[in-house]
Parts: sequence; structure tokens; C-alpha cells
Amino acid sequence: MTQTNSDMGLVVVGASGRMGRSLIRAIDEISGVRLAAAIERPGSDALGRDAGELAGLPSCGVHVTDDALAAFANAEGAVDFTAPEASLEFADLAAQARIVHVLGTTGMGPECDARIAAAARHARIVKSGNMSLGVNLLSVLVEQAARALDAADWDIDVLEMHHKHKVDAPSGTALLLGQAAATGREIDLEGASVRVRDGITGAREAGTIGFATLRGGSVVGEHSVLFAGEGEMIELRHEALDRSIFARGAVKAALWARSRKPGLYSMRDVLGLSASV
Repeated sequence: MTQTNSDMGLVVVGASGRMGRSLIRAIDEISGVRLAAAIERPGSDALGRDAGELAGLPSCGVHVTDDALAAFANAEGAVDFTAPEASLEFADLAAQARIVHVLGTTGMGPECDARIAAAARHARIVKSGNMSLGVNLLSVLVEQAARALDAADWDIDVLEMHHKHKVDAPSGTALLLGQAAATGREIDLEGASVRVRDGITGAREAGTIGFATLRGGSVVGEHSVLFAGEGEMIELRHEALDRSIFARGAVKAALWARSRKPGLYSMRDVLGLSASV
């Protein structure tokens, strides 16, 4: 796609990973953006390689580097699906550069929240456990269902499956959906969630939100939220068939955030779903 100087310059961090390569391809396909830099960790075999060729595209003239500071200083945004510790550093760099930071990294615990919030005083951060339209619409439906169905009569479980290489569990999307259910019931997810059932567990406590995790093969991502009542069950489900849906959503989030004020946003904000519940 032909790109112009008015296009939003984006940095892809973790450029040689599965999501990094998908992001480079998405930037090539979507109008209004261009690849400003591609970042990898020091010592990576990808350093010095052309980012386009790395992603299976023609040469683009952008070579993979480990100089994130210079890259962020010369871009308008960064897209980040890396690891929690690295993402916190990238959030700090985005704040220093006053740019957009689209944060799709999963496995970030509550201990990361304060640092992300501090960075969002200067950066425009879009943070989500999942960047797809379908999943974020699903979260709205889950919240609505949880609000409508009495906790004394309906149990909620979140079931997720991903490829065997995923290192965190439950997935960021599962936690996003669990949080939607907790919000609908006006309870704290941390206190209500049940992550493990093993052995003689006793009867289920009313109002808890269960999580079940499966790992195997090359599954991109499958999520179901089950509402189980007496004599009936409701299942809300999403299946990701291609990780490009996350890359496209992230790039569109960057474009949306380009004209916003510094702050911490979610994909619900990007998609106009925040007022839907």
C-alpha cells in the first residue's frame, strides 16, 4: 500500500514474534499508518533484518533495531504485545515521548496498574486483554447477562483454550470476560474468582466466577462464558480463527488514540461500547 508522510508512524515492539509479524503486515494493509521502526531485544537474531521481509512482505527499508528510545522519539505511536516487564518499560518510553501506546500484552497483574496509570498522564495508552471487535462486544453481552441473571440461581464459568506456546493463564481475554461478569454483578473479581478445582472441593459457593484453562496445538484463541442455571444453560462464545484480527484491532486503536488527550483507554472506548451497558 502507498504510504505518505501524513500517515501515523508506528513502532512495532517484539517485531520478530508471531504478533509482531502480524502487526507489520497489518500496518502495511491499513491506510493512514506506516511502519516507523521495528524493535527487538538485544541479541535477537532478527536485529538488522528488513522488517518487511521478516513479515513475509517485500523489503520496506525499515531494519530491526534494539534502540527503543530513539524509535519512540521519532514515532507517533507504539504497538506492544510483548511481556509484562518489557511493556512497563515501553509505557515509560511512550510517556517520555508523549505518544500513543497500544498495550495488548497479557499476564499483567494488579501490581502493574499504578505504573501504567502514571505513564497515562503523558501518553495515550489503549490497554486491553483482547483487541478484537468480537471479543469486546462479547464482554458487553457478558456484563449484561451477569447483571440480569441472579447470582443465587446462575453460576458463571469462563473456559478458554490457546496454543501450547502461550505462557500465561488464564488468558488476558478470559480475565477481561471474567471482569465483565464481575462488573455486571457489582462484585470484586479477585475475591470471587476460582482458578483451580482439584480433589474434594465441596459444593460450589454461590456467586463465584470459575475459570478453566486448556492449552494445546495451534489454537489461536477460543473463549466461552457459561451461565448455568437449574435446568438450563446459556453459552456466549468467541473463536479467533486468525491472530490478524488482534493486529488489525491494535492498529485501528492507535489511529483512534492519535487525536485523544493523554489518558488510559480500553478497546470499549475505541469501539464506542463504553456506554452500551
